[in-house]
Amino acid sequence: MLLYYLTEMPVASIIFFFTLVTSIYTFSHEQLYGKLMLHPYSIARNRKWYTILTSGFVHKDWGHLLFNMLTFYYFAFGLERILAEASPYGHILFAVIYIGSLILSDIPTIIQQKNNPGYYSLGASGAICAVLFSYILFDPKITIGVMMIIPMPAYLFAFLFLGYCVWASKKAQDGINHDAHFFGALSGLILTIICFPWVIKHCLAQF
Repeated sequence: MLLYYLTEMPVASIIFFFTLVTSIYTFSHEQLYGKLMLHPYSIARNRKWYTILTSGFVHKDWGHLLFNMLTFYYFAFGLERILAEASPYGHILFAVIYIGSLILSDIPTIIQQKNNPGYYSLGASGAICAVLFSYILFDPKITIGVMMIIPMPAYLFAFLFLGYCVWASKKAQDGINHDAHFFGALSGLILTIICFPWVIKHCLAQF
């Protein structure tokens, strides 16, 4: 089974393994944990640019890690397989969508929080939302379980999710970076369309 994942979906396998190892390791190494988190204040002053990437490979706690990795497992591996079947460069394009969205999802936060020295952010949520929304373009009518419980068509979930992100970004005080979720999802859609322009027609043909 492990060999299958490594040979058929190598990029997703590497990201999945690396994120697990890095996150679990930093749970007990607070000094390193702090160095890897996104810190817009430092980035705006030409320091810690690397945290735009490293922040996507560490998580706040076990719950945060588990939720993200479950979503990654259910959609990232399938997406890489779809892209590999659609293009000889599918594995590379999967990496472009994931890493590109990880970076793009953080830019609005960096701009908004550039003068706030106390603001930190972490987690792969932006990139994972990108993977989810990219997958939805290829299979918009797949059933998604909201909070793993409430089933609904993926296209409906997508609209509700984006609306919730906008609302939560303005109203919620839960310490979650909802902007990263929103812009990660949009980045996933945009990068997928750039890489596979025909996916729009394919998506609409499903209805």
